[in-house]
This record gives sequence, C-alpha cells and structure tokens, in this order.
Amino acid sequence: MPLLEMRDIVKEFPGVRALDGVSFALESGEFHALVGENGAGKSTLMKVLSGVYSAGTFDGEILVEGRSREFHSIRDSEAAGIAIIFQELSLVKELTVGENIFLGKEPSRFGIINWSELYHRATKVLKDLHLPIDPRVPVGSLGIGQQQLVEIAKALSQDARILVLDEPTAALTESEVDVLFGILAKLKAQGVGLIYISHKLDEVFSMADRITVLRDGKSVATHLASETDKDRVIAAMVGRKVGDIFPEATHQRGDVAVSVKGLTVYSQDVPDKKLVDNVTFAVRKGEVLGIAGLMGAGRSEMLMAIFAAWPGKYSREIEIEGRRVEIDSPRDAINGGIGFVTEDRKRFGLILDQTILDNITLAGLRRLSGGLITNRSRENAAASRPIKSLRIKALSPLTITGTLSGGNQQKVVLGKWLLTDPKVLFLDEPTRGIDVGAKQEIYAQINKLASEGLAIVLVSSELPEVLGLSDRVIVLHEGRMTGEFGREEATPERVMAAATAS
Repeated sequence: MPLLEMRDIVKEFPGVRALDGVSFALESGEFHALVGENGAGKSTLMKVLSGVYSAGTFDGEILVEGRSREFHSIRDSEAAGIAIIFQELSLVKELTVGENIFLGKEPSRFGIINWSELYHRATKVLKDLHLPIDPRVPVGSLGIGQQQLVEIAKALSQDARILVLDEPTAALTESEVDVLFGILAKLKAQGVGLIYISHKLDEVFSMADRITVLRDGKSVATHLASETDKDRVIAAMVGRKVGDIFPEATHQRGDVAVSVKGLTVYSQDVPDKKLVDNVTFAVRKGEVLGIAGLMGAGRSEMLMAIFAAWPGKYSREIEIEGRRVEIDSPRDAINGGIGFVTEDRKRFGLILDQTILDNITLAGLRRLSGGLITNRSRENAAASRPIKSLRIKALSPLTITGTLSGGNQQKVVLGKWLLTDPKVLFLDEPTRGIDVGAKQEIYAQINKLASEGLAIVLVSSELPEVLGLSDRVIVLHEGRMTGEFGREEATPERVMAAATAS
C-alpha cells in the first residue's frame, strides 16, 4: 500500500485549469522527484496536499496509508504527517532556532511556556539530524543554508512521515547541499517519504528513486530514475525533443566595449578584507565573457562594484568604448550604457506588485517619458517590443509581475534593461530558479543579443552554462583572477582547476 496517493486531482482558477486529473503516488522510504516547467502545476499540487487549498476547492481524492483524507487547513495536513518546506523560508528570524522549531507547538502548562523543555527537545531534534546548531541563537544570525536545515528540523519535529521540499538547494553552497542530501538519505532509510521539487536534474538523478513529470497541469510521465535519462525527462517536460541545450554561437567580436582596471572590492562587514583583489578585464562588442568560480569567489561583488551598487568600499577604473568614465551610482552606470540583471530578481530586479509595463520601463523611464511627466503611450509602445521579442507569456502588459512564472519574470527583467539600449549587459545567474524550457529561451536571447553586437558579461554557478554560452572565460578564486580561456580552451577540468587554484 502506498504511503500517499493523490488520485485524479483537478484544480481550477478563473479561466485556467491548473491541474487536470493529476495522479501521484509515494512509497515509504522513497525519494520521488516532481519536475516540470514553471506553471506546470507542481506547486499547485503540493498546495492541495498541504491544505493550502482546502477540501471542496478541488476535485479528486487524497489517501494517506490507504485512508481517504480531507484537509481543510495546513494544520489538518500536518496532523496527517505531511510537512512541506517551500522555497521561500517561513522562519521568524528574530526568534531563536528552538522557538522556530516549535513555533505554535511550544511545550507549556497553564499557558506558560516551559523553556527548558523546549530547548531540550530542540537539541534532541538537531542532534538526531546531526546538525551542529545552537538552538538558542537567533535564526537570523545563521546562513541561508543552515536556515534551510532548521526548516527541515521544524518539519520533522512534527513527526512528519511525508516531507515535501520545494527547490531546497536554490540558495545553498555545494557543501551545504552535501549536508542536506546526507540528512535526506538518513530520513529515507527511516521510512520517510520524500517529494522533491527541483529544476536541477543532476540533483534529481543523483538521489531520486522515481521521477514524475508534470506538463500543462497533467502528469505526463512517471519513470524509475534508473530506467530513464535527462534527455527523456526534459523532452517530457517541454513536450518536444531536446537537442543541444546551448545554441551555436555566431558572434563577430568587435572593438572593446568596456574595460575595467584594478577592480578591488572590500567586505562591508570586515572593512580590510578584500573580496575582489586587483582584477582587470575587458569585454568586446558581440562577445559573451563568462565569469567562473566557486561560491565566495567574488563574482557577484565584482559586478555590483562596477555598477556602483556594492554597499561596501571599492575602487576601479572604467572605460566605456575607450572613454574614461566616473560611475558613482547606479544612475551613472545606466547613463553610461551598463545594464545589470541581478542575481536576486525578486529583491533587486522587480517590483512584484506592479505591472509588467511599470517594471519593464522602469530603468529607461527618463528616456521614454522625460523628466517631469510620464508619456504612457510612448511607454506602452516601447514595452510592447521586448514583450513580443522575448515572448513574455501574460494576458496583457498590465498583468501584475508577481503572478508570472519565474521564467517570465526573468524575461521582464531582461526586457527592462534592453529598453535602456545598453552597451554592455551584466547577467548574474540569469537562469537561477527557472525551468529548462525557459532556460533555453534565455540562452537563445543571450546568443541573439551577442550576435547583434551587444557585449555581455555572464556570471553563473552552473559551469556547463558558462562554457556553453561564453566566447571567453575568466576564472576567479578567492577574489583573484586565476585563469583566462578561449572557447576551445575552456574545458571543465581546466576551469575547475583554476577555480580551486589547484
């Protein structure tokens, strides 16, 4: 008997059938990956399972250990042994680790919390997971990776038999991913059923027993991981055969667009610590320059300092098309012809509760409308171009940006900078958190822009992405430039050797 069965789940919103007869099953001690493009229905299905969408708002049946269940709230789902860790963490950063683990379930008597018992239990939960974390420290003092592990401890404190993880490694380092997978392996051995949602197929294939693919609200395939491969899974996700992921580069490199000399960036927390140390580079028109390196190498800090957005101290000399420029603010950078697609689109790239139109014209608003009065007709006309060319899927330019899928949000950010007519475009993790189909569209756009003569600087934690898109690659290790390779020379082995200074 399966630990969990979801049978013929149908969930509709006004004008949209988000789930169309989806069935899904999970065995005890199974690692079952749930994959699909953004908008395929993965999160909606898990919200049905978690009680976010209560019984009566959808059709179909949920069975836990063979017993039909109805969840009218998240608490009902938790009582049935189901815990879900969403991509956006739900911790209260001002509270301690122990307080977060037992939030709303604090041991108490006569309404008075038994603090010694709370921290005793928290210590046991953390010890069982082999997490060396003090339960009395504020969660906000921990790194993102440790906060993610606290979320898991919180879920397991409820004696969860079914654990759902939604993109749990999006903000983790490689070492933190290893710790997480070690914990998941122990839980699996203890009989916990794991549902794992991720766009990272390497992770999926390294851990999964089975893989279920959703597309357009339907479950289109379920395979044993040992009996399929990434190409078949991707083909099921996007509904078409997938050849080479990266487009063939057809770039004709021209004159130097931007050169940076002596770039040094200091930590905002430890003022004497150099995060980037005396880096010099140039990028030509029509060239994609990849920046490779491990986490903490200084890649994002380098771009932020050039754009004058780094909150700490930095120094550098910048020339744009052979002319020395002073860039003391992001406005100076924009006026100088630099566009910057930031690593965190939700914090720094978009105003999520505003429309596509408002977001896509934001950086170029002064050029489009003048200094005092906005010209809405000019804005509409200008915005329609990138919406069409980037194939942003939305009912209209007045659609609220936060309602879009991750891939379409990323296209809005890219369109915003293209409207500024940049001379160089910085792309920091441009495909983070988006599905494989949207990734391929972004890759095609990068190739197209470079073919049209735009200079592009690309930072990515995915080495195949850097190698597949770049004409030239420079490598950072602990803030220093340790290698530079042309397209033919940039093998994974040589780049990783430079990234680890080995």
